[in-house]
Amino acid sequence: MVKLNKIYTRTGDDGTTGLADGSRVAKHDLRVEAYGTLDEANAAVGVAVVACRAGAAGGSNLGQGQRLSEIAGVLESVQHDLFDCGADLATPVSADEKPGSRLRVLAAQTDRLEPLIDEFNDRLGSLTSFVLPGGNATSAALHVARTVVRRAERLATALREIEPKATGSEPVRYLNRLSDLLFVLGRAANGDGLGDVLWVPGSTRPKT
Repeated sequence: MVKLNKIYTRTGDDGTTGLADGSRVAKHDLRVEAYGTLDEANAAVGVAVVACRAGAAGGSNLGQGQRLSEIAGVLESVQHDLFDCGADLATPVSADEKPGSRLRVLAAQTDRLEPLIDEFNDRLGSLTSFVLPGGNATSAALHVARTVVRRAERLATALREIEPKATGSEPVRYLNRLSDLLFVLGRAANGDGLGDVLWVPGSTRPKT
């Protein structure tokens, strides 16, 4: 159980922070960058949840309102997963760690995302070009969340490269799948892709 009584501790005034195992590292340490970016990703997902809830409550299209409510429910469960991912990355894997002794992301959490991707993607039309982030505010918020998750994934893979024994592989796998889900949900929030704005290659180049 997490219990927070005091917000400031002054222990980080020297530019260091404590990991979950009690060790201290620089606040710009790659591990801190990785789980800090997960916190940023979670905040971006939270913005998307609020946008979905507002769209569902204020929209005149009942079908789209239901779709946005479904997306919001998915995202709210994702927010819990992202905290799990952050706890996982904030806790270096020790050589003598016993299974279940630390909060780690499980393959089942990652695997849960795949049928959701399929479910929402089955309702979408095929793409003929890349999608520009936008269409409506909710879709744009989901694309912002997607790009932050991609950045967290890049940092997690870099951490795995330099600290392979101390960093689990499942957070990377989860983030990879989550970014795919957020892309699909971004299209679903755009009227199941009908409101997608497609990239037109070279459209702004002067004619010769």
